[in-house]
Amino acid sequence: MIVDPIVLATFIPAALALNVTPGPDMLFCLAQGLRGGPRSGWAASFGITAGGMVHALIAGLGLSALITAMPGAFEVIRYLGVCYLLYIAYKTLRTPFGGQDAPPVSVKRAMRDGFIVNLTNPKFILFILAFLPQFVDVSRPVLPQFLLLGVVIGIGGFLINGLVGQFAGRLKSKLTHGGGTERVMRWLTASLFGGLALRLAV
Repeated sequence: MIVDPIVLATFIPAALALNVTPGPDMLFCLAQGLRGGPRSGWAASFGITAGGMVHALIAGLGLSALITAMPGAFEVIRYLGVCYLLYIAYKTLRTPFGGQDAPPVSVKRAMRDGFIVNLTNPKFILFILAFLPQFVDVSRPVLPQFLLLGVVIGIGGFLINGLVGQFAGRLKSKLTHGGGTERVMRWLTASLFGGLALRLAV
């Protein structure tokens, strides 16, 4: 077996505990659900999971260690993520949740945004480097172990974050078209994205 069954049995509850802990990924899916409905929430969750798998692949190949050893590259990645989140916050403020003039938030766009946000999140890189190696047996092929453990984290995160996005999407369907509730929710959602950018920056 790729990963020792006992190690895997220890890893799964630890990964689930991390999945249910509120973090930027969960808040992002919440905000995307508010913007585009349940399908956008699930799409954002899938994009985040895909980005996480890329990090697991990079870590397994040893490239993430190289990135963290180059502070300049690490900072570039971080501020790219900050800029992208601020851009999404701006677009959220400018785009009404409801009404005939509101362009729909496509599932494809929500997926892409989730992928980019997680791919440019240096804290997730550090998480992968700090957490996964504790469950890796260096006497076995390392890359398959990283990928399998990444899949376990990804499945749990996809389901939990997707459910959060679906819940937020249900709230969207109850918003009045162009009313005070819609404006408040739009500002709150934009504030979520802005808060994520601030957290990533500091």
